[in-house]
Amino acid sequence: MKVIIIDPGHGGNDPGAVNKEYFEKIYNLAIAKKIQTNLQNNYEVTVIMTRTVDTTVSLEERTNLANSKNAELFVSIHQNTGGGEGFESYVHQRADAETKRIQNILHASVTAVMSKYGVRDRGQKQADFHVLRETKKSAVLLEVLFMDNEKNVALLKREDFQNELSIAIAQGIAQSLSLPKKQAKITQTQIFNVIAGAFEQKENAVARVSLLAKQNVTAFIDEITSGNKTYYRVQAGAFQNREYAENFAKKIRSAGVGDAYVVEKNTNQPPPVQEPPKPSPETPKPNPEPPKPAPPKGLTIQGSSLLSAEEMDRFVKKVNPNAPSVAALYVQIGQVYGVRGDVAFAQAIQETGYFRFEGNVKASQNNYAGIGATGKNESAVFKTPQEGVLAHIQHLFAYSSTQPLPSQYPMVDPRFQYVQRGSAVTWAQLNGKWAIPGTTYSTMILDIYKKMLNEAKIPLQTRINSLNAALNEL
Repeated sequence: MKVIIIDPGHGGNDPGAVNKEYFEKIYNLAIAKKIQTNLQNNYEVTVIMTRTVDTTVSLEERTNLANSKNAELFVSIHQNTGGGEGFESYVHQRADAETKRIQNILHASVTAVMSKYGVRDRGQKQADFHVLRETKKSAVLLEVLFMDNEKNVALLKREDFQNELSIAIAQGIAQSLSLPKKQAKITQTQIFNVIAGAFEQKENAVARVSLLAKQNVTAFIDEITSGNKTYYRVQAGAFQNREYAENFAKKIRSAGVGDAYVVEKNTNQPPPVQEPPKPSPETPKPNPEPPKPAPPKGLTIQGSSLLSAEEMDRFVKKVNPNAPSVAALYVQIGQVYGVRGDVAFAQAIQETGYFRFEGNVKASQNNYAGIGATGKNESAVFKTPQEGVLAHIQHLFAYSSTQPLPSQYPMVDPRFQYVQRGSAVTWAQLNGKWAIPGTTYSTMILDIYKKMLNEAKIPLQTRINSLNAALNEL
């Protein structure tokens, strides 16, 4: 099986090109991981990443990995800078005919997507880059877009663009190396049938179907054989989700059909045969779908930042000119975890007193969220500001989501495992959890957030919508 190396450029201490709160290393990794997933899901190939998280990897380590694995192809993902715009690809000046052929195919596959989005094709180029020079076999470097071009960055942030781009790159790789496609696996969908009784006498089954019809439940008779006996089973519903099926069976039982039960599809073992019970005329009619939970009210912890790092830093430094410039970290890391980095920054202002650290937590601890603070001079200590912001965002992610942690960063929150996952979807639900008793905790955070929004240059309607959501929690 052929081996391919996908190389997300930069990482860790090397951010690559930077535009305000946007870092090249983050986009390189996001696109590279999508390429990896597409290749692994669709082709017979071994894909190795030079990095899978935001960590520092030297150029030598990258090419040494490719050479040690005897990789057929090394593809490095980058974003450009320097005042231009558009896409270009590179091979080394001494690249052989095979590498140039691969570049031709990859470049054409990517430009097909770029043209759809109106991105300029800057052409196929050559350069003496380390990863192109020191890789023994074929190596291609892709400069996707320009980090210092606002239109390019706006496009780069779009999930649909990243998805189409990664598919195009994966398809270009597959075509250039003639990778065999994976055979589609035939999977059997699990179905849970709701059975409203099983009878030896067909007329009893017919009577049960009529009874269910009066309850506005459509049912049919399924004739099954077990041993030497034939049973007439009344099926009243089918679901892919067992919980929905059990809820529906429960509703049918509460409506007077006491022998309703759930069975997996193709399970032919009949239940104990019962005569149909008499229904209660006052019981409610069954509903085939369980009620959906009401959406949470108020401003959610999960969401996108409205404020830029500059706007947040400017706000806090009006009160404390010596406040650390960590707003860009809140936007960057919050984006990875889907957490509102600007509201998290407002929470940090509340926790630290505008980063003056006049309580038990000291500035040297980089603990902007008061994690582990008990009032007894005990609280978490983080090595760097980035680690402190990361722990803060991870702690919010623990409260607001039940999903696994994104893989871009290591776990640094020392109290992540003590959080009841998903117990606070909105900021208001942090009351009594993050701060005890904390009945006004979220009010103080959102009051700071409102002030930040009012001072920022945000479109009026966007500001009104966000303020209204925040006011719902106050």
